[in-house]
Amino acid sequence: MVTGGAGFIGSALVRQLLDGTGDELLNVDKLTYASDPEAAQLDHPRYGFARVDICDTGALHELFSAFRPEAVIHLAAESHVDRSIDGPGEFLQTNVVGTASLLEAALAYWRTLAAPEQAHFRFHHVSTDEVYGDLDTEAPPADEQAPYRPSSPYSASKAASDHLVRAWQRTYGLPVLVSNCSNNYGPRQFPEKLIPLMILSALAGNPMPVYGDGQHVRDWLYVEDHAEALRCVLERGQQGETYNIGGGSEQRNIDVVRLLCQLLEELRPEKPSGISRYEELITFVPDRPGHDRRYSLDAGKIAAELGWKPRETFESGLRRTVEWYLDNQGWCEAIGQSRYRGERLGLAATRFTAAGGR
Repeated sequence: MVTGGAGFIGSALVRQLLDGTGDELLNVDKLTYASDPEAAQLDHPRYGFARVDICDTGALHELFSAFRPEAVIHLAAESHVDRSIDGPGEFLQTNVVGTASLLEAALAYWRTLAAPEQAHFRFHHVSTDEVYGDLDTEAPPADEQAPYRPSSPYSASKAASDHLVRAWQRTYGLPVLVSNCSNNYGPRQFPEKLIPLMILSALAGNPMPVYGDGQHVRDWLYVEDHAEALRCVLERGQQGETYNIGGGSEQRNIDVVRLLCQLLEELRPEKPSGISRYEELITFVPDRPGHDRRYSLDAGKIAAELGWKPRETFESGLRRTVEWYLDNQGWCEAIGQSRYRGERLGLAATRFTAAGGR
């Protein structure tokens, strides 16, 4: 069972699981504004989709009873910091209440299993590096023992969900895994996030807005590498453990935007009218409240214990990302026209039945 499997990271994971395993997979997704309907409507004999809000505990109990998963990978979350500042309530509801509802349903189901099945079951909670908070420029990357210091309503809600997952393991014995990832990027990312926003703004000849002085530092992780890491943690991780998943590619925001401009100069030299260079579109805008200056993850544990390292460098992953957006203008146009909204997809509430029909 994958929650949030129609989202950016979730859809990449769903595709990898279907291509790389023989497992049946149930995608549980509310289908919010940032969902990709292609991920919800996959035509695959081992794939099922249920349009369910993870805050709906009753519906979750029914899904667990019908699908009987051996593992849950929990990605469903509100994730955009700016939106959390404007409206924190939805983030608390989905990220905190929703995680608690999912844990409640998972625990009730887990208790019905025979002892060998209980030992095999895993609840893998996917979180973020932002729970560790702002790091000084010279500070070492945060490892799994770093204290939690969330700054935004988003990161505070994810920190709370992390604590809930660990509490369910300590109090009730539910076999859990937690992973914290750095900034993801890649194809199919909703264009409220930095990299797709910059690409699509440049292609349209619109200002490329950069917060503050552009010196904020993030560690970047290609989404397909993250999906592989999630599979690795689920398959080989030790229950009760936390694993940081980092890209090992710290970059200042302004450097990311300039590199995007360089790639566009090479790959799309025909520019919108009125500009001679893409960098002319870079526009510095007032910083957002509480903006952390630096995130960085120490991913040494997952490398040493599970043998995972990212395949893509930041440069190779960014080139692949830009090429995808250039080759998929129809997808980008649909996003811009708000066609990718769950309430307009016309999908049934669920396409999964107890008999296994899809």
